[in-house]
Amino acid sequence: MDLLLVAVDQGTSSTKAQVVDATGAVVGRGAVPVAESHPAPGWVEQDPDEIWQSVRRAVARALEGLDGRGVIALGISNQRESIVLWERATGRPLAPLVSWQDQRTVELHARIAAQGVGPLVRRLSGLPLDPMFSALKARWLLDRVDPDRARSRRGELCLGTVDSWLLSRFGGDHVIEVGNASRTQLVDVATGNWSPELLEGFDVPTAVLPRIVASDGPFPAARDLPSLPDGVPVHAVLGDSHAALFGHGVRGPGLVKATYGTGSSVMGLVAAGSGSTAADAGGMCRTIAWRRGHEAAPRLALEGNIRASGATLTWLARLLGSTPGELSALAASASSDGVHLVPGFNGLGAPWWDAGAVGLVSGLTLGTGPAQLARAALESIAFQVADVVRAAEAGGAPVTELLADGGPTANDALMQLQADLAGRPVQRSTVAELSGLGVAHLAGLAAGVWDDATLAARQERRDRFVPALGAADRAARTAAWAAAVDRARAWPRPEGASP
Repeated sequence: MDLLLVAVDQGTSSTKAQVVDATGAVVGRGAVPVAESHPAPGWVEQDPDEIWQSVRRAVARALEGLDGRGVIALGISNQRESIVLWERATGRPLAPLVSWQDQRTVELHARIAAQGVGPLVRRLSGLPLDPMFSALKARWLLDRVDPDRARSRRGELCLGTVDSWLLSRFGGDHVIEVGNASRTQLVDVATGNWSPELLEGFDVPTAVLPRIVASDGPFPAARDLPSLPDGVPVHAVLGDSHAALFGHGVRGPGLVKATYGTGSSVMGLVAAGSGSTAADAGGMCRTIAWRRGHEAAPRLALEGNIRASGATLTWLARLLGSTPGELSALAASASSDGVHLVPGFNGLGAPWWDAGAVGLVSGLTLGTGPAQLARAALESIAFQVADVVRAAEAGGAPVTELLADGGPTANDALMQLQADLAGRPVQRSTVAELSGLGVAHLAGLAAGVWDDATLAARQERRDRFVPALGAADRAARTAAWAAAVDRARAWPRPEGASP
């Protein structure tokens, strides 16, 4: 019987599963779409039970034609910052999942920011005070479900990110992986533990939170997954961006990856002892990439988060009655003719961290049509990543080449645009689902299927895109984009939004 690993990649718009054999080859795939709802302007919710069922269905599809008895380990990669509140005794969700994209806490953010706690939050958590992260969402949920925090303090409620929610379906202890925990903004990033000061500041009782564990566990064993015997050990959990970094083979400073999905993440490891101020320049975040059980301390990373990349094409396709694929094809050979689309649908992330920024299309003329809008949408992805690459360098992380992964990278025009606008070569992974493969690699390491040297020796083929745009043209186009971003940030702000 072949030795197999199953990797679950639970994302914002879909759940994917891969089956990987002992050579590292993907021998089975399954995918299930996941819906999101928008019950009010700026609100983004998902159904926790639908997410769990999507995992079950994706695993079953990936194992079709394979013997599940050969599966020796499971890994989970997941969307980050989204938060779920459920009842410990019954496992019943008490509210919808509040997505990382959600902006319902803008007013709460402004009230807390006015108290002057932003620098403390930044220093301890490594993250800017912003509605994207879980802490404000956690407070919002508890204010409505448990306003006096009595049930939380008694341990009757469980609050967790998507990894914690999925692991709870397997039974056992209430746990969370350390990298995911660091994205809640409730963890002291220097130690990898819940911070008493942050918990007090956001009014989140310790008893409602999971126990933090290493990225390779221990986790509850898998159960209730079709085609998979109960009791298969879960040997790895990583946030999706962290898993992609691991899948790229990055184990030390010097290489930076960009993952393109609904949003985008630009991330690279930092040297040990780089100091608490390393992320303060240029709007970058300091976060925990992972911690393996044998390591004494977490591995830290610098990251810039972009809220809308692939989501921009999805939005425009819906608006024009088209599909993202059709728009990408239309944009490939078109010019934007001076049109800029700033996708501030739910504010702007790195390097601006401006919750009050709005979505804006500028430069329209009577000659503007779908092709120009499609090109502007595609360019917005590359412009934003280039902004973060410059911020990474300002934060002390030189970027000589950019490692790219994620669904949108299949678009050659986008990859060439990225190289042109970032002014650096782009190496595109040929692996379709690198987050899943990254967590499979970690699960295989923990299960003894391979070792670090074996993984390092594998030479993954990459497609390379070299800048073809001159420095003067790049500077002019970057300046025009920056002017468009300034307009989006100067728009009259919703009540309670902060600059």
